[in-house]
Amino acid sequence: MAQPITVLVVDNEPDFAALAGEMLEREHKSIVTVGATDATEALEVLERREVDCIVSDYEMPEMTGLELLEAIREDDPEFPFILFTGRGSEEIASEAIAAGVTQYLQKGSGKEQYALLANQITNAVSQYRTETELRESERRYERTLTTLHETTRDLMRGETKEEIYRSAVETAGDILDVAVAAAYAFEPTAGMLEHVSSTQQSPNRVDPEMTFDRGEGLVWDVFSEGESVYYEDVTREDSEGVDSARADGEAVDGVEATAGAVSRCELIVPLGTHGVLVAGTGDVDGFDETMTELVHILAANTEAALDRAEREQLLRDHDRTLTQQNEELTRLNHTNEIVREINHGVAQASTREAIEETVCERLADTDRYRFAWIAASDDEPPVPTAWAGIDAAYIDRIREDSGRAPEVELVRDILESGDVVLIPDVLEATEWQSRRKEALTYGYQTVLGVPLVADERQYGVLGVHVAGADSMGESEREVLIELGETIGHAIRSVERTRAMVTDSRIELELAVGGSRLLLNRLSDYITGTDPITLEGVVDRGEDGIVLFVSAPTTADLTSLEAAWASIQTLSVVSEGDDETLFELTVATTPFLDVLQTYDVQVRMASAERGTSTLVLEVPQRVETRSLVEAIREEYPETELVAKRETTHTRTARQLDTYLAEQLTDKQFEALQAAHYSGFFEWPRESTGEDLADALDVSPPTYHYHLRAAERKLVALAFDRDPN
Repeated sequence: MAQPITVLVVDNEPDFAALAGEMLEREHKSIVTVGATDATEALEVLERREVDCIVSDYEMPEMTGLELLEAIREDDPEFPFILFTGRGSEEIASEAIAAGVTQYLQKGSGKEQYALLANQITNAVSQYRTETELRESERRYERTLTTLHETTRDLMRGETKEEIYRSAVETAGDILDVAVAAAYAFEPTAGMLEHVSSTQQSPNRVDPEMTFDRGEGLVWDVFSEGESVYYEDVTREDSEGVDSARADGEAVDGVEATAGAVSRCELIVPLGTHGVLVAGTGDVDGFDETMTELVHILAANTEAALDRAEREQLLRDHDRTLTQQNEELTRLNHTNEIVREINHGVAQASTREAIEETVCERLADTDRYRFAWIAASDDEPPVPTAWAGIDAAYIDRIREDSGRAPEVELVRDILESGDVVLIPDVLEATEWQSRRKEALTYGYQTVLGVPLVADERQYGVLGVHVAGADSMGESEREVLIELGETIGHAIRSVERTRAMVTDSRIELELAVGGSRLLLNRLSDYITGTDPITLEGVVDRGEDGIVLFVSAPTTADLTSLEAAWASIQTLSVVSEGDDETLFELTVATTPFLDVLQTYDVQVRMASAERGTSTLVLEVPQRVETRSLVEAIREEYPETELVAKRETTHTRTARQLDTYLAEQLTDKQFEALQAAHYSGFFEWPRESTGEDLADALDVSPPTYHYHLRAAERKLVALAFDRDPN
């Protein structure tokens, strides 16, 4: 239906005005007339209601039609005004045209004049409305553009990309008056477009969980191609290859969902490498050229703001990195100075205790570290044995908590993994909650544990406590790791020196259960309560390992050679009143492999009812904790019963060294076999022929090697050349 046209008919003859109005309404259904008898009344009508056109007579009392025209033109120079007069002359026509009349028409008789007048009215009003709408659109565009540029300042003031996206979407909704708007940011790591902001008015709310993966949907296509796309109706079939929509209005490739449930027309604009801006309306083809231009201007300003925010963020990150690097470099230089002082002090220390005290005191005597402590690897539980910068009450608390103490757990983790362990913030770490009061009291939050190692052997753990959360950089950690290695080598050096001077040994007594240990299996095999005893071990290299085992005389083990795959040969060496000496040849055992790896000797080994008691002689340089763990890994039912330190005489050490240097392997083997088999006892428990059979050599050969070994041993006793 055409829009109504209200016409004000002004004539001093009321009947004519009424007639003219009736005729005009008949000629055009959209025309509605209002009458006035003079210019004054006409101006009053204009104040009361909206009028689209005036049709006025020329001759009227008080004010002529042209004077009324002049009054109208003062307010609106373009308002449709038609002079409809009975006085027709060139002078009046010229004067009317000069005054700016829209049309000039002479009254006449007949219906035709009203048809012409109605046509002039509709044409004049249509043109006026079009021009008015154009002017209003231009003014609206100017106002919107001005406001849009003003909001650009808000975009440029945004400190984060999230603020800029949010401001852009709000601008699209409030200023551009689109039904719904949404912004999607590109997440390069995941390779997808993620929702960051959208208009929130219901029911047009955008799903905040929506994302667009690579190659998914039209939104991704626009972003990847870098060109904006306008969809005048996303619910109908796209003739250029877009998947057709279903009859119920479901979105094409998910585009409708980006801009809301009522969106039918969408404009998708890329924001450079940052993402996309989506604007939608509920009408088909709802974006005119002006609106499209404004959305593109908003998108361009948004992209510029995002570029600026990204540059500023990069600068802030760069400045922050430089500041952190400078601070870390300062700390690193300070730490290096501390380490040099520690190295100097460690080099002068002659005992392990002195090394540990020096390290802790030098570290604690700085502003960088609150306090430091060292826990030895051989202790169980591994509590601090040296400390500085902290009172003894703190150490007592650790010892009271024993295995539950976080410091002890820290040490165990490091000894098990062999790696440095950093606790960035003990106030946030669950396992350190028991130390919250101490951390606040002594002013530390960061704790670093460093292994003390040398040649893959662990000597303990160095712990340092630092003020501030996560306040230790990678470079400082590397320096402290090197310090841990230096301390480890220093401890190793003083222990070797001590071993050379005192020839001390560690003696470990172990209880080992489980049928995997051959000695336990033998004790389970025999009847009675008498033990099985390992008298000696002879390592024959590729020919196997010979074990000399004594068992009660009631035990018959000879049948095991055929029954047990772990025994290659088994024979009786000698028989006594209470026990029998057996010689067993085995390929190897995990237990003997561990002893050989750690250079450990068996001082005593006996088994009773499936459990062995072992006494091992361990060199000082060997870490007993690692040795026990290695045995326990192969034999889980292993318990440390006792740990003792022994010192051998100087003469015995000279004898060990002499024998190792002077005896050949065959001579040493012959001497070992004779000793373990009771050859030197009286009466003899074994003969040379028995031992020759056990070692798989001829009796003359065996006696030759045995006498050579005896001659060299006797020569040592009388201090003369055995050759």
